[in-house]
Amino acid sequence: MRLQESGEMYLETIYILSKQHRCVRSIDVGEYMGYSKPSVSRAIGILKNGGYVSVDREGCLSLTDSGLEIAQKIYERHTMMTDFFVRLGVCAKTAAEDACKIEHDISDETFEAIKRHVKGT
Repeated sequence: MRLQESGEMYLETIYILSKQHRCVRSIDVGEYMGYSKPSVSRAIGILKNGGYVSVDREGCLSLTDSGLEIAQKIYERHTMMTDFFVRLGVCAKTAAEDACKIEHDISDETFEAIKRHVKGT
């Protein structure tokens, strides 16, 4: 199952929140993303059925191996592209917003080239 941009955003959000909190619940995801409880519930159900997320008895969300792989990829793209844009002179807020738009659509080849350029290799 190929995830849409919104699914990738949910996985990235769960990943970010899990770095800050022991237990990430759907309500935390909704608050972070500014989405309604029904929207988050529906999305988490889709991600759960797709094998990207699991939910324990206490309602804590965990990324499966495949969910974690996607979340880390998107997060790396977001942070690297934000840093790249800031280095070009873009303000941090705009850089983060633009990186968020690009991180889902940029090809692996182009991203790797930008990454090599930023690292100077």
